[in-house]
Amino acid sequence: MKFKNKGRKIYKTKEKNYYGKSGAGKAFSVGLTILLIGGIGFMGYSVAEPLVNYSKKKGDKDSAATSAAVTTTETAEITTAALTDDAGKNIPPRQSLNSEIYKAAALKETDLLNIDALELAIGRLPTGQGIEYLEVPLKVRGGAVYYSTNVFLAGAAKAYPEMLSLEQIVTAVEKAGYKPAAVISIFNDNLLPVTDGSAGYRTYNTDEQWIDNDPASGGKPWASPYSELAVNYNADIAGEISSAGFQKVICTDLVFPQFRQTDLDILDPELSSPSRSMKMTAAANLLNDRILKNGSSMFVEVSAADIIRGSKDILQPMLLNVNTVVLNLNIDELSSGVYTSETVYDFSGSVTEKAEKAVKLVEGDLSDFNVVIRLSGNSSSMMELIEARDSLIKKGYSSFVLG
Repeated sequence: MKFKNKGRKIYKTKEKNYYGKSGAGKAFSVGLTILLIGGIGFMGYSVAEPLVNYSKKKGDKDSAATSAAVTTTETAEITTAALTDDAGKNIPPRQSLNSEIYKAAALKETDLLNIDALELAIGRLPTGQGIEYLEVPLKVRGGAVYYSTNVFLAGAAKAYPEMLSLEQIVTAVEKAGYKPAAVISIFNDNLLPVTDGSAGYRTYNTDEQWIDNDPASGGKPWASPYSELAVNYNADIAGEISSAGFQKVICTDLVFPQFRQTDLDILDPELSSPSRSMKMTAAANLLNDRILKNGSSMFVEVSAADIIRGSKDILQPMLLNVNTVVLNLNIDELSSGVYTSETVYDFSGSVTEKAEKAVKLVEGDLSDFNVVIRLSGNSSSMMELIEARDSLIKKGYSSFVLG
């Protein structure tokens, strides 16, 4: 949809259902000669094999083989069979045939104050919702680390003087009957560039540290994917966590700051170019490699509000070696409205209505990924989040995170 530059508009959506596409069978004529069949078969195999190998990503589960040829050219087939929800009703096909159905709840960083706070928070989780994984925030937006880490540069980022160890956290989660998953914020880190200025963005001509606002207004530096130090620091944290028994590592804030034109004028010209996406996905792929080596798997979490604002550098399926994206529908953030240079996207109504509207706006950007829906926000009750979850399950989004 194109918008003419006539000032800000209030965005209203039309009623429309968005579902995944279903495949159509292709029939070959039985009247072809043996020679023609052989020629086509040879050409098809020669072309299809490298294409499939090119598209297969690290960490993908293998599809079931029906022949030796299929075994050597594993494919991520999209199911055309209807999924079913907990009530046994048919729902539209949305996810990959070989993708895992992920059902999780998320803790808050304050739940990691001590072991008693952690166990109390786990005990408050909703029951009867099929929750299998428990997401624990171990490095949060801003850069604070909420566990006892051995990564050297994280010393100044510890949130509490006495932190829980990763072993304590994993044990508490598993004791309660859940599988541990970790959440780490990557580049929205305002602490690392203070410890070492080379970890942040630098002005192009004068090599000074860039901050996101005037110092008097609380401006802060950000960690940059162009910094080898920043990338390796986050990879070390991801490696430490994934080797401690966390089965999933969800990486959030794989984003650039919301640069203004005045910022871009003094920064590296590449930051004004679409090619900057290559640097972001390269950093994500390094994290993925480190996590996979430790027997864990990586998800990428993105904000629905960020995508609406146009921040989607990480969503490059041809470059990114991660197949699963967690779409965070932060109801508090959506309720305040999402602003672009030309449009105000207004989110009113119930939590369910806000969630459905946000999904409609961004699902085209996620069509090449397995999608997990995260419903979050402090102003919404757990019951409201569950109702929104149930509504989206009926639309084919079977993987979810509550909280």
